[in-house]
Parts: sequence; structure tokens; C-alpha cells
Amino acid sequence: MPVHPHDGDPGLRRETLIGASGPAGEWHHLPVKILSIQSSVAYGYVGNSAAVFPLQRLGHEVWPVLTVHFSNHTGYGAWRGPLLTPADVAEVIAGIEDRGVLADADAVLSGYQGDPAMGTVILDAVEKVKAANPDAVYCCDPVMGDVGRGMFVRPGIPEYMRDTVVPRADIVTPNQFELEFLSGRTTGSVTELLEAVDVVRAMGPRHVLVTSVLYRDAPEGSLDVVAVSDEGAWAVTTPLLPISPNGGGDVTAALYLAHLSTTGSPAAALERTTSAIFAVLEATLAAGTRELQLVAAQDAIAEPSARFAARRLR
Repeated sequence: MPVHPHDGDPGLRRETLIGASGPAGEWHHLPVKILSIQSSVAYGYVGNSAAVFPLQRLGHEVWPVLTVHFSNHTGYGAWRGPLLTPADVAEVIAGIEDRGVLADADAVLSGYQGDPAMGTVILDAVEKVKAANPDAVYCCDPVMGDVGRGMFVRPGIPEYMRDTVVPRADIVTPNQFELEFLSGRTTGSVTELLEAVDVVRAMGPRHVLVTSVLYRDAPEGSLDVVAVSDEGAWAVTTPLLPISPNGGGDVTAALYLAHLSTTGSPAAALERTTSAIFAVLEATLAAGTRELQLVAAQDAIAEPSARFAARRLR
């Protein structure tokens, strides 16, 4: 990979990481503290159950706040367990605030938001964290739908995500289907995709990571992941594996936030994220299971290879 962060002054503030400019050697690898407000399952890996371990394996501190605690993800068609109320989630966040540690948070991470009331709680948490630490960032995975499935969230949620949540985010990680909804544009070519990303970035987010990108004229058996920021746009092409497990997007958003925070480089974060995710998918495919093999692939998460190189699009 072209960027290799190194250990630096432990007192260096995080504002010198995301969005800083300079030679690759200036980046400092520091652990970050992430308030992650997502679902949880006892069996399997989605939401916080998918995001927390990879982040910890990279050496970061995570404060998981649960929005549900189910037996398993809903992809099985049946599950048990409580759906926490927005008031319950707000109480947990208020308890963290009582500890006086919100100023230590470097980022807020969120995924699926099934109710605007829960979204309000998450955005309130973002506001509190940023008030305590103006350099903190909000990374939002705008979970709404996917190609072949269409929208799988409640009516009104996509519009809420587009009009209320995404404009408040610093980093968003939509898949191609979600990008098209957010932007109101088709994305059948590189040019169209970048135009759609520009529409979303004009809403507020500085960084956009687009996953599961398939172009009209793309080589068969491959897909792209595209990262765009003020500094430029980059893509990584990976083989298309015959697997689409639940939770892949949750891990991707968490890893991209982590690597962007510690390298300051969208290209490096893209390479490391895609290399790690591909290793997880390979392990999952080899195991013949529908659940992500995060533990089996943990070494590839902690030390992602230089398997995929990012190419500049602009």
C-alpha cells in the first residue's frame, strides 16, 4: 500500500488525521475511540456484533450502544429478543455523558435506523459528541436497500436518511443502490457514479465510500468499491465472490472509519478495508456458512495485506 502510518507523538490530536495533507510519512497511527450505536445479535455478526470486534482487533476503543438485542439477524426470517426504545438508548448515551467522557470520543458510528425517533437519538448523540469534541466525526452507513431486494426498510425511512441524517454525516458508506436513491442519479458508468457522489457530498458529507459497484461495461466477475473526498476519487476492483452474507456492510463501514482515521488517506483506507473484507468473505465462503467468519479472518483484519491497489479516478 502506498501509505504506511507509523507511531508518532502520543499527544497528537486526532484533528491532524482525517483531512490533513502532507507526505505519507506524516501520518500517525493512533487508536481512536468510537461511540457505535447499532443493533446487536447473540448469534452471528451484524450491527455492533459485526463492527466491535474488528475495531478492537485493530486496537481501537469502542463504546457499543445497542438499539436491539436479538437472538440472530432478521435474515433468518425468525428471531427473538427486545427492540430497545429510543428512550432506553438515550438513557444509555446519557449515562456515558455522565461519565464526562464524550470529549474523548473521536467518532460516532451508526448503521440501520428503523425509526426516525431512533435516528433523532443518534443525531442528538452526534451533536453532544461534537459539542464536547469539535474534531469528532460522524460516520453513517445509510442502510436502506440493495440491488435485487429494493428497499427493505419501513416507508419514510429512505427519505429520512436522505433529508435528515446524511446531511449531518462526515462520512457515508452507501452501496450503489443506496447512492442512486440518495442522489437521484443512475450510476451505470464511472462518470455517472462520480456525479452521483458529488450530489451526495454537496449535502454535507466530505467522505463517501460506495460499495458493491457494478458498471454496465464492467468485466464479468468483478466489482468496484469507490472512495471520494476533497482530495480525489479512487477505486479498488475485486473479484465478485458468490456470497452475500449479512453484516458485510457493517464491517466495511467500521473498517473504513478506522483506517481513514488512522491514515488520513482515503486511498489507503480503501485498500486496507477492501483487502480485509475480501479475506473475511473468502473465509466465510470456505467455511460454507452464512455468518461472517470474523474470528477466523482476524489476522487479515488486524494486518490487512496489500492485495488490492487503489487506482485514482480523478
